Amino acid sequence: MIQTTRTQRYLLSLLSGLLMVLAFPFTGSMTPLFFVAWVPLLLVEHSIYSSNYRSGKVFIHAYIVFFVYNLGTTWWIWNASAGGAIMAFILNALLMSLAFLIFHHLKKSYKNTYSLVWLLATWIGFEYLHYHWELSWPWLNLGNVFSIRPQWVQWYSITGILGGTAWILAVNFSLYVFVRDRLFKKYPLNKVLSPLFVSLILIAIPIVGSLISYFNYTETGKSTEVVVVQPNIDPYNEKFTASLEDQLNNILSLAIKKISPKTTLVMAPETALSWTFYEEDLTLLPFYKQIRQQQEQWDNADLYIGASTARFFEKRHSRASRKLAGGPGYIENYNASLLLRKDKNFEFLHKSKLVLGVEKVPFSDWIPFLEKLSIDNGGTSGTLGIEKRPKTLQSTYFKFAPLICYESIYGDFCAKQCRQKAELICVITNDGWWKDTPGYKQHMSFARLRAIENRRWVARSANTGTSCFINQRGDVTQKTKWWTQDVLSEKVVLNSEATFYTRFGDWLGLLSIILVIPSVLFAAFKRFPSRKKV
Repeated sequence: MIQTTRTQRYLLSLLSGLLMVLAFPFTGSMTPLFFVAWVPLLLVEHSIYSSNYRSGKVFIHAYIVFFVYNLGTTWWIWNASAGGAIMAFILNALLMSLAFLIFHHLKKSYKNTYSLVWLLATWIGFEYLHYHWELSWPWLNLGNVFSIRPQWVQWYSITGILGGTAWILAVNFSLYVFVRDRLFKKYPLNKVLSPLFVSLILIAIPIVGSLISYFNYTETGKSTEVVVVQPNIDPYNEKFTASLEDQLNNILSLAIKKISPKTTLVMAPETALSWTFYEEDLTLLPFYKQIRQQQEQWDNADLYIGASTARFFEKRHSRASRKLAGGPGYIENYNASLLLRKDKNFEFLHKSKLVLGVEKVPFSDWIPFLEKLSIDNGGTSGTLGIEKRPKTLQSTYFKFAPLICYESIYGDFCAKQCRQKAELICVITNDGWWKDTPGYKQHMSFARLRAIENRRWVARSANTGTSCFINQRGDVTQKTKWWTQDVLSEKVVLNSEATFYTRFGDWLGLLSIILVIPSVLFAAFKRFPSRKKV
């Protein structure tokens, strides 16, 4: 039996959380630490399990671990919203702790049999569900930790980031068995070498296989030239108050520095058109003429640009519809993007994955008054309208996957776009809300995983943050500096071929859910004693 004191359990819990923080990108970036970060937590859990303590103790220690993890890696949310940050730290740690508690209950119900299976299935299932519900916040999913080590995870083109989560947990569990048996059960060294060797093999094989894939991968397909603009407009003091004409002139004058006859697409960031307008009025607005006049001087380029837009509906269209104060009908606001093709045609697309608190008020369909609690970060506040399903945009020359800001951390969402034959991933964002913190660096880094998963180039235009180009292996080929006006041009390789992950998305998550839900139900059923016949 593992014998630990209360103090030891608390210290181990703190250690586990701190190791996760130090391993995460740009809050330490010591990636290998994640292979041991869960060992202290698993030792604490098994100590409680072996001592027959109440399960609430597992929850308390798990909460310490995950609160430290959330606070230490995403403290920068505070710069955008203190209230939103507190809710994120508290609530996300709570959800993670509940997922770990489910693992503990499964372990108890099945008498410590297949503990690794329950750990993998429960946690991967939790991360999968965290993509697909009202409180979605997958920023801290474990597989994201390898976004700064793309050479290690070329096999994400098969598994997506959930494969990275499975990798981390499997290595940690094997090392936990070694530590448990050697230090706590006092087994002789020759009796506990097996889990240590298994751990080393589990680490080595994926890395070696990935390096072979990385150095032997060759991009094929036609190439095209793309320009991304970083106007560097202060989102707090300038973006939503300064003249739209001046901001647009700034963007267009930056673009012209890099546009050539070979340029086929120019990208400007999220909400570059910051003043809200009705989409049906686009061609009547002064800035539309301003853009078109500039575009006529370009040889071949389309323009893809972020915008704040609205639509009018006679009847309520969705949860985002608001009744007009001065008359009949409803208005719906969007965080949108706009493709202005060279042939004078245009197309709008609305952001689907909305930021909690800022662009979406969770559960407001059932509790409408919650909309009053939404955070105003410039532009509109409250729940915005969305696209019903992932969509692509067709430029004059190729089809691309348009991702607006937060959407770029949703691997399965992007895969569905690439499944529609998108040849390039285009990310537009505004990361200046978080200031010069790990936030904007992490956000850019996660886009490298989308490149690997789908074997697509990524072109990223940020208002402030990092504008960049990422090739199909996840390498950043060019990037801008923080808080700097800049413009980049790159020859990207287009690809419409589907990887295994592109075709099947987060299949690991679905399998985990299929395994966990019946197991939890069966374990719960076993707890109720059957009635005896009289």
